[in-house]
Amino acid sequence: MKKLKNEAELVKGAIIAGVKYAEKRGAAVFEPTDSASEKILYIYRLLVHDKVIQPLPENQVSQLSMKHKLAIWYAKQLPKDHPLL
Repeated sequence: MKKLKNEAELVKGAIIAGVKYAEKRGAAVFEPTDSASEKILYIYRLLVHDKVIQPLPENQVSQLSMKHKLAIWYAKQLPKDHPLL
């Protein structure tokens, strides 16, 4: 798994976009006390369930790999000239 340029910032943006996606869909309401790792897991599972992203093999699912998948998902939504890309 090759690390993306600005991956940490992409993950932060993916969490924000994923929370909006989940709440708009009516699938979840996140609390301010929810940790980033809880949000990442929920958003990853929701996007896989909705067939928005390809699932990782179960033996490869980890916090790091889910962050990477969400960063890729978010990066694909950004315009080509976005500073994070």
